[in-house]
Amino acid sequence: MNPNFSEFKRIITTPVLFKFFIFKNLSAAFWSGLNIHHFDEESCVVRVKLSWFNQNPFRSMYFAVEAMAAEMSSGMLAYAQVHNRKPAVSMLVEKVEATFVKKATGTIFFTCADGKAMEAAVDETVKTGEGVKLTSKAIGKNLEGVIVAEFTFTWSFKAKSI
Repeated sequence: MNPNFSEFKRIITTPVLFKFFIFKNLSAAFWSGLNIHHFDEESCVVRVKLSWFNQNPFRSMYFAVEAMAAEMSSGMLAYAQVHNRKPAVSMLVEKVEATFVKKATGTIFFTCADGKAMEAAVDETVKTGEGVKLTSKAIGKNLEGVIVAEFTFTWSFKAKSI
């Protein structure tokens, strides 16, 4: 576990600090209305509500906003493991696959439950110095619990040499 995990969790679970964090680092997510609904060592849930700003001409959520929310649910778990890590660890999305199941309207929750796998992958690269790849899944559901989209991300982690 990253010794700085608690610090990062405090930043993204405190609403004002989270808004500042995404405005500074992920401005498109800020303007699209992404929010952390739940975050712990095992999972992250990102909430996004359909608005005039993030909709397409068909009055559903623009696919790129869905992708951004899905990536954030997975990426926050990854980033929590590399945040202020010694030695530093780089992270990169190498591949994205998406399946859009249903029109996304209303409020959508993207959930990724791969926190422990992220921790193991980062710990492995820190221990071995070798790059590690991890496949992570984020599932988007509407308020009724119906799946609207599924995303699979392939992450690459690499400990930087000192």
